[in-house]
Parts: sequence; structure tokens; C-alpha cells
Amino acid sequence: MSKRLLMVVSLLLILSMALGTNTRTTAQAPAQLPRNETLYVAGFQWQSPGNWNPLNNNPDWPNRGNSTALWEALFAWNQITGNLDPALAKELKVVDQTTMQVTLQDGTKWQDGQPLTTDDVIYTYNLAKTNSDIYYNTLFDYITEIKATGDRTLEIKLNPKQLNPGIVKDYLWTIYILPKHIWADREKSGKLSAFVDTKPVGSGPYKLLDFSPERIVLQRDDNYWGKAIWGLPAPKYIVHPIFKTNDVGNLAFQNGEVDLMQQFTPQIWKMWEDAKAPVGTWFNKEPYYVPGSIPMLIVNVHKKGLDNPLVRRALAYAINYPLIAQTAMSRYSIPAYSSLIIPEGGEKKFFNADQVKASGWSYDPAKAKDILENQLKAKKGSDGIYVLPDGTRLGPWTARTPNGWTDWQTAINIVVQNAKAAGIELKEDYPDAPVVTTKIQNGDFDLNLWYIAGVGPASPWLRFRDMLDNRGVPDFGKTTFWDFGRFSNPDVPDLLDKAAAAPDDATAKQYYDKLDKIFMDNVPGIPLMYRPLHFYEFNQKYWTGFPTAENPWAPPQFHGAGIQILYKIKPVAP
Repeated sequence: MSKRLLMVVSLLLILSMALGTNTRTTAQAPAQLPRNETLYVAGFQWQSPGNWNPLNNNPDWPNRGNSTALWEALFAWNQITGNLDPALAKELKVVDQTTMQVTLQDGTKWQDGQPLTTDDVIYTYNLAKTNSDIYYNTLFDYITEIKATGDRTLEIKLNPKQLNPGIVKDYLWTIYILPKHIWADREKSGKLSAFVDTKPVGSGPYKLLDFSPERIVLQRDDNYWGKAIWGLPAPKYIVHPIFKTNDVGNLAFQNGEVDLMQQFTPQIWKMWEDAKAPVGTWFNKEPYYVPGSIPMLIVNVHKKGLDNPLVRRALAYAINYPLIAQTAMSRYSIPAYSSLIIPEGGEKKFFNADQVKASGWSYDPAKAKDILENQLKAKKGSDGIYVLPDGTRLGPWTARTPNGWTDWQTAINIVVQNAKAAGIELKEDYPDAPVVTTKIQNGDFDLNLWYIAGVGPASPWLRFRDMLDNRGVPDFGKTTFWDFGRFSNPDVPDLLDKAAAAPDDATAKQYYDKLDKIFMDNVPGIPLMYRPLHFYEFNQKYWTGFPTAENPWAPPQFHGAGIQILYKIKPVAP
């Protein structure tokens, strides 16, 4: 064999070995995709991608944020109407107080061509019985059974001992249905939440095409089962660039490199007023977005010093909420109240302004000082930080939120400065988002600005559960999806159960009043601002026809019923 031929054969062998050990399991998309066929989105993915397992605690986009582009649920919640819109299921019927009936759409199938049946739904829901680490592990606290009553119909029996139709409806739109013929085999390999899925098979209108540390690419499935009902989405490709910070993403958005975004943008109105960019939001004036959540400074109530509710209350009085609304939230929020109930929209009927005034707090540094000096009998050290009579110094404690979340980082900065002025030492900490997620779920934090349940079919009940209910919450060091601070109160479980099963809003409000008072008396968290579920923002340089408050043909959200946005938008250039 000649030296030249030997070299060629060797190179081919090396190439073959390299290809054989490559872990990428998707086709590689071209670097440049047709702009009139490609929608660029941003605001959901901040880490290098590599796992589309929807049961994982930290999955990659589009799993992140409950987008139904890849995986689908039975229904799709619509923020504007408050209804559950059809998705894999076409009808939900409430038969009686403890019985719901679900009817599947005709022709549902998986992206590999296999039919999607009631067996897949039952299999997916029953995983909650055997997998305590998945996000819907409490499902069978609220239902006792799900069974098929026909080829396309399912019956769900609600638990009469813990009646909560709201949270059951919440599960109907947040549980992604999985293909039993694929996932049943994966159960044999160990913990399902730990499985790394780089070639997901869903039922949605898009497949995972390609991924890298710089972007994730989806390609439309032109054999999508829902084509006969809704047609196909307009974009053939959806690309999520992975930006390091909000600032980088915001500039790309203003320049038209991103078409549809969920990302905090300071003074977004300047993009169309000053930069003359073809940018829009749901409202064309303040507050620009629909309020839907309460970013919460969650307190680890088991940390020395922070275990005293009066210390937590002093900190709550020290925080300048109007400044956070003005700067961190860029006038997209009113100053936050001390309640767990959003004072506008669908929750307004439960908001008790008189109780908030009597039992809550607001920005009042003099009141913070009074609590510290007169109630706690704390003394200031030479460094300006208070020390309790038992020698406990009020800090340093870490105030954490993800790096790159500039609005939340600004809020943390204000909290840290206000706390120092009040005599409490906090230190900022901005790790990457996956680090923050793991640490708060395991209880490894002092104070953490994080999200809790937003508006939905089960609000505000679910938000009270997230902050106050320790049922089913594991010890520190183990993963939890609610009550991150491991707060407990003996009155909470009964009040929550009664609120969930209340026959009307007036009755439910009585229980929410009591729960809200427990929250304000104990201060396990401090609401810092009101935030939309998503910062719904669009740039019409390449795509047009996005819904707005003036033309609300789809809701301003990227999850649930927000999938509707993809169907009617059009490319500017054919």
C-alpha cells in the first residue's frame, strides 16, 4: 500500500471513528436559514442546551416555559379569556363535583407516526405515582384515578378528601403527554427525570432539528396531526439564539435579529419612539404588558437570624418598592403590595386592601428601625449592622438571582442597598440560572429572588401553596418545586383545602384572607414587583400580524394557547 493511500485510509478511519462517537443525534441545520421562513425568538434559554426531557428539573427550550411547539398537553390555557382551549383534547366536561371527562381530538399521533391514544395519557399521568421527583408529582393528591371510558374518552376522578378542581385544570394544561412506546423502556434504565433526551419525539407541530451552544433550531413537522384542524404554523423554522445577557438580546431584538421575545427590556417604548424600530407590545402605552406574576424575594426561614419573623418584617419595611417599580421594572409595574394576591385582573376580587393596610408593610425605613431597636432590642455595631441580644449579627446573608436577568438584578441591588441603610448586611450573588435553580430547589440559599405561580386556572390558590404549604416538601438537600424556604404553619393545610373546594368566590375569599394574613404575619417571602407572565414583545421587520390588545386574536403568552400566534403571522417578504 502506498504512503498516500495509507494516509487516505487512515484519515477515513479517524473520520469514521469521530462520527461514530458524536453524541449529536439531530440533523444539522444550515448556518443561514431563509429569513422569510424563520422566526427568531429569545428570552427562554440562557444555558448551553443538551436535554429535552420534559420530566427533567431544568429542561431546554421549548420545554422551558411550557411551550407546546414540541410537546403538547391535553389543553392550552388562555390568559386573556381564562379558558382552557383545545389542544390534544377537544372537550372538557365537568360531569359532577368529583368527575371530569376529557375527549381527545381525532387523529392524534406522535412525530414518529405512532398513534397517540388514551393509553399514552394514562401512562403519563400515572408516572406521578412512581416518580416523586417530577414536576407533577402531587397529581394524585388531587385525583384518585384516570381511566379510559372509550377509544377517545377519559374519565378523571377528583379526590373528594382534597377537592381542588382548579389545580386539576392546571394539570390539564401543564402536563406534557409522553409516548408510552418510548418512555416505558426508559423506565428500565433508572430515574426518568435524569434521562438525557437529545432526540425527543413529541406530538407538537415542531421537531428539534439542531442545537449548539449558540442556538436551538426547530423545524416544522409538515405531517403534524393537527394540520386538519388548525393548519400548519407559518414559520418553517424557529430559532432561539442563546444570549449571555439581556442587553445583548435586547440589541438583537431592536435590530430585527429577533422577531418575538420574552425578555425584560428597559423603557421599551424608546425603541419605537426614538429608534423608530417596528417594535410593539400588547398595550401601546403603560403598563405595556398584562400583569401575571409576583417575583418573590423568598427567605430561608431556617437560617440563623432570618428565622425571626420580626427580622424579616424589618427587612420588608426597608425595601423601596416604588423605586423597584420605577427602575427595575421600568414602569411596567405598580409598587408591590405585601399580599400574595395580584390586585388587578382576575384576582382583584380576592384582594383585601384593608387587611393589607392593617397587617402588611410598605416602604418605611423608620418602621424598620423601630422593629429592630424597640421590638428586637438590637444594637448597631461599629460597622452599622445590627446585632440581636443573643449575639446574632444581621448578616452577611446572600441575596441571589440569576446572572443576566437584569431587571431582577437591579431589584436585588436596590434591596441590598436598602438593607444596608437599615442596618442589615446583604451581599449580591448572580450565578448562572441553572445554578440558581438547583440551589433554590434544594434549599441552599439565604434570600433568593425567584418566581412562584402566576395567574392560571388555579390562581391564587397555587401561589399560596407555593409559599406556605410544606406538605410533600422534602428535607433540605432534596428537590422541591414549591415552598423553597421550607416554611410551615399548622393552619395552612386546612385553609388551603377549604379555599380549593369553596363553592363560590365569596367563600374562597374568606379563606384567602386568612392565608394572606398568615403570609404577612410570618413574612416567608417579600413581593418585590408585578411582572407579566411573559414580556410579550415583537419586531415586525421580517414578520408581521402579531396579536395586540387592539386585535386580540391570540393571547400575549408563549406557553399554552400562545402557540396560536405562530399560525397567523406572515413574513414581510414572500
